[in-house]
Amino acid sequence: MEAGRERHDDVEHGSLVTPSAEFPPLGPPERAALGRIGERWRAPRDGDLPVDPTLIRSDRRPVPTRFGRLAPFEMFTVEKPDELVATERANLPGSRLGRASTRLRRALFGPPLSSAAVLYERMRKLVALPVLSSDLLSSVAYGPEAMLTVLVLAGTGALVVSLPLAAVLVVLMVAVGASYRQTIQAYPHGAGSYVVAGDNLGRLAGLAAAAGLMVDYVLTVSVSVAAGVNAVTSALPGFAPATVPLGVLVIAVLLAANLRGVRTAGNIFVLPTYAFVVAVLAVLVVGYARAAGRGFAPVPPPAVPAAEGLGLLLVLRAFSSGAVSMTGIEAVSNAVPAFRPSEWRNARATLGWMVFLLVLLFAGLTGLIRLEGLVPVPGETMLSQLGRVTFPTGPWYALLQVATTLILLLAANTAFNGFPRLLFFMARAGHAPRRFLHMGDRLAFSNGMAALAVAAGVVFAAFGGHTQSLIPLYAVGVFLAFTLSQAGMVVHWRRRRGRGWRRRLAVNAVGATLSGLVLLTAAVSKFTEGAWVVAVAVPLLVLLFLRIHRHYATLHRALALHPPATAPPGPAGSAEGEELPQEVRHLVVVPVARLNRASLRALAYAASLGQPTLAVHIAPEESEADRFREEWRAWGDHLRLEAIVSPYRAVIGPLAHYLEALHTTRPELTLTVIVPEVVLRRRWHRPLHSRAEQRLRAALRALPGVVVTSVPVHLAE
Repeated sequence: MEAGRERHDDVEHGSLVTPSAEFPPLGPPERAALGRIGERWRAPRDGDLPVDPTLIRSDRRPVPTRFGRLAPFEMFTVEKPDELVATERANLPGSRLGRASTRLRRALFGPPLSSAAVLYERMRKLVALPVLSSDLLSSVAYGPEAMLTVLVLAGTGALVVSLPLAAVLVVLMVAVGASYRQTIQAYPHGAGSYVVAGDNLGRLAGLAAAAGLMVDYVLTVSVSVAAGVNAVTSALPGFAPATVPLGVLVIAVLLAANLRGVRTAGNIFVLPTYAFVVAVLAVLVVGYARAAGRGFAPVPPPAVPAAEGLGLLLVLRAFSSGAVSMTGIEAVSNAVPAFRPSEWRNARATLGWMVFLLVLLFAGLTGLIRLEGLVPVPGETMLSQLGRVTFPTGPWYALLQVATTLILLLAANTAFNGFPRLLFFMARAGHAPRRFLHMGDRLAFSNGMAALAVAAGVVFAAFGGHTQSLIPLYAVGVFLAFTLSQAGMVVHWRRRRGRGWRRRLAVNAVGATLSGLVLLTAAVSKFTEGAWVVAVAVPLLVLLFLRIHRHYATLHRALALHPPATAPPGPAGSAEGEELPQEVRHLVVVPVARLNRASLRALAYAASLGQPTLAVHIAPEESEADRFREEWRAWGDHLRLEAIVSPYRAVIGPLAHYLEALHTTRPELTLTVIVPEVVLRRRWHRPLHSRAEQRLRAALRALPGVVVTSVPVHLAE
């Protein structure tokens, strides 16, 4: 619970989304320990450095190098004393292949943005509405159909229940929407279900909400793309065999578009969302006008034989299927920092418009489908059927299908905004890999976006791109997050007890109760249809998050600063516990295979350090060891040599075990292993060499108290 309060304090004191989140500041205890360590620091400090670190003065004229055609001095600017700023050119890699890939990446995604531009990568309300509502609004293209597909199993007569169910769903939409508006006000710097539940209900509740949201976001991409491809195949049945390749291609295009940055991606998705809203409103206006001409008399639907009875379980299944129309309603609360100031006010206004449009479109389509007597049929969506009936002639049906296809394909953009931000919050708290804190060239969370695209592509391909097969997995995860978030807000208002807290608590309590009922309904009624997958996945994800957090907690304890010991460590101490230069005791070890220029340079470098130095030679037989000792004496026997005979001809294993034995004998020693290494300029030369240096470095990396460094010798050709 204390950790939750600390996270909430972080929210209160600044934006959670910043490029500097990868480098958290030291806490007060560590800062105090750092000062005490510095007081005991005894390393000598020379007055002048042999080079000018600011790169302003140089006796030599800068010339191009093998790392690029630009002089290195042109890649840095001096902004203030003791601080250099790397220019955009400094990001160019050294190899030709690397520079070519960089140019290709910038052509696809645009030039890199400065960290200072994060303040300008914000969205105004007119852009944020289509970007963040594409998932929510697009769900009306398949939400009513999902509800009717279940009801029609009881025959044509069961369709009369659709209108009361739609009314209950409208109440649920309004209640959950009002609850999230209060969440935005209570957490003005951005907080989704993960932060709210963790802050108020504890860590496990927050992780469960995060797991539910992650499943929801992955399924959002899969279901949206599946529905979009289904809209294409409804109009063009010849493309049906290519459903999976088309869907995977769309996911890749969505990833590329979102990697261009929040503002650029937002501009891409504005027109399709508004076009879909206008198209559906046109269908509703024309459709209800036609119905008014016949006195709103419903058209008799075609007779459908009943496959099962109309019971409570069937109604509950239909209700939970229709509830998928609410997926994406939490996106605004996650993305509050993506709005222009004042962020929380703009976010609340945007969410209000989103809920209004959702209620209007969902209720309008459900009612019009009932008036036109339409029923679900294989091979064509209900929105497509409604479009054919409403616009029997002219280009309007085609325009409706194009707008529907575009918004369904682009609805996954909401997940590409929410999923990376969720991972950002989790990584900041240590429950997800820290790589998800990193912002890419375009100030987008590229690692999180790539992870989402891969997961969604796998799910889409595994289910063959069938929307109805994916929907049973959908409601459980999202309504788990809804329920925990709104329950967390109830606890929040009980703790704060500010002005109007009872009214706000009541709103969130209603949202939590209704969301919980939908969660239970979906989990029970759709358990055998696939909801069991989510019921298993959520606990496994929570367990994974806890294991990740345990690892980072162990890492923090190992690396956290603490006051230095009053006396240097004794013989039984650990070399890795030394933090003061006067406590470090060295033994330099140089593996030497043969006496050549590379090994002699490594030996010279080791001797220049002024520390005890030992050379080690691994020989396959005693005669070779005797021969090497003779060469060593011819060189002058300047350093102590230890020859190890390896009769089984292995080199890396005996050397690593020998160094481990040395460290076990004197654990307070820091063993610095200096490896001579020939640097090859061309990649095709690498198979011509054994690369023993690389294998030795990999073997020694696991040994505690051992430092491995290389002395390179570069080939001229």
